[in-house]
Amino acid sequence: MPAIFFALRKRVCDFTVTMILWVYYIVGFLVLFSPFYLIALFSRVNREEAFQRLNHRFHRRFFALLRILVPNVKWHISEEVKALRSCVIIANHLSFLDPLLFVSFFEKQKTIVKSDYFRFAVFGWILRTSGYIPSGAEGPFTVHMIDQIKSMKEYLTAGGNLFIFPEGTRSRDGRIGPFDSGAFKIARLCQATPIQVVFIRNTQKLFAPGSFLINACNETVIEVELAGALEPDYESDAFSLSGLMAEARTLMEKKAGL
Repeated sequence: MPAIFFALRKRVCDFTVTMILWVYYIVGFLVLFSPFYLIALFSRVNREEAFQRLNHRFHRRFFALLRILVPNVKWHISEEVKALRSCVIIANHLSFLDPLLFVSFFEKQKTIVKSDYFRFAVFGWILRTSGYIPSGAEGPFTVHMIDQIKSMKEYLTAGGNLFIFPEGTRSRDGRIGPFDSGAFKIARLCQATPIQVVFIRNTQKLFAPGSFLINACNETVIEVELAGALEPDYESDAFSLSGLMAEARTLMEKKAGL
């Protein structure tokens, strides 16, 4: 009987926390933030920068609320990571929380987003105006993707960050999956150096892939640390994309203790 009671209590707790977070995400956006997005849209400010700044503030408050609702989770976020500017950042991918966490770190941020999300009316509009890049160049997204990649070098020089999860999908077992070359091709095209490698630990224990509910009763420590930096010489005859990917993977695996 006690086991059933504790299981039921956990389920109720997880459901309640999840619903509160979704209410913030939907109602909080509509009531608290949408007026500022509209002001940014019709003002003379740089819309892209303004939207990124609003995304940053919205998600900082999301994680502040999450920390209040789930006090058993401890957060160890490296100051080195939060201080990163003007660089391409690659990281392992464990949970849907990972990209939201990175948006909360940086005022000026871009990333690659699954193309399907650009098809949603309001959400897709925010993604496009924020300058985020669709994962595929098919159909109506081709011009947008090309424009964003062409302007990326200038964006990075101006202090922006491009963060990418080269696995392309969330790990189901915590291991680092195969890398897609897209992130590294963009870095080469922009002549980006250094490439910062970040390692994320345990976000899947809070919000697991395939789950709708936050694991609100679990005790865990979520860590985001700098695994190292790569400084590729793109003009060297010895440079290779596969070699750069292997170096990035080595840094991640070393940080993971593999």
